[in-house]
Amino acid sequence: MIRKPAVANQFYPGREKDLKEDIAGRIAEGQEREKVLALVAPHAGYIYSGNVAGKVYSKAEITDDVIVMGPNHHGIGDQFAVMENGEWEMPSGNITINEKLAGLLVEESKWLSFDNQAHIQEHSVEVQLPFIQHINPDIEFVPIVLGRADFKICEEIGMAIARAIKRYDKPVVIVSSTDMTHYESQESAKSKDKLAIDKILALDPAGLLETVNRNNISMCGVIPTTITLVATMELGATKATLVDYATSGDVSGDYSYVVGYAGFIIQ
Repeated sequence: MIRKPAVANQFYPGREKDLKEDIAGRIAEGQEREKVLALVAPHAGYIYSGNVAGKVYSKAEITDDVIVMGPNHHGIGDQFAVMENGEWEMPSGNITINEKLAGLLVEESKWLSFDNQAHIQEHSVEVQLPFIQHINPDIEFVPIVLGRADFKICEEIGMAIARAIKRYDKPVVIVSSTDMTHYESQESAKSKDKLAIDKILALDPAGLLETVNRNNISMCGVIPTTITLVATMELGATKATLVDYATSGDVSGDYSYVVGYAGFIIQ
């Protein structure tokens, strides 16, 4: 199937020329890119979170094969949904789903399942793709959207992803799509987000999930980020680096009611 854009002209420009200009203005060219196992990047409208995302993507090499995981904001479809095949239509060109890697992921996990419906309206994966395409126009990818889960489920999926990547036997970058605290004051958001950021920097997936739940941190992509930490540690990760942090208030000037955005590389 051809999956049509859900949020073009809303979260990002819908015309190829405008989108390429927008992305180019947020990506730092000329700096040496680093090999990474994973990225964590925000998924709000580019006017708010695009600069944070751009700084993350500016630092990383993007392999020809990518797994992009985001939260399921709408609750539609399977709980842990992998899109099996087809293409995603994007303003800068269609992106093909890597059927082989998608199959390995579902084979390895008792929780992941093939489901297209969960992906049709979900924006969390989609908004990452223009940045990924800018760095590597030749990518194939596997989109995964995830519902709520406890740590045991996150751990099982993370370990399954690591096994699938090892079986695939080619470099794969994982992208976790998440925003941080939603609709609190700047002071509250920064305070809460630091608690979660510290756990990511410590490569502590169980601690991240527990901290977010205990402190009522509205980090929408905590499940994909927890899973990403599990998977990358199994693949040999030794450090996470905070590339940038900002809030919507930095753009709007309204610091009473903000959303937080953080970007990381994991190596």
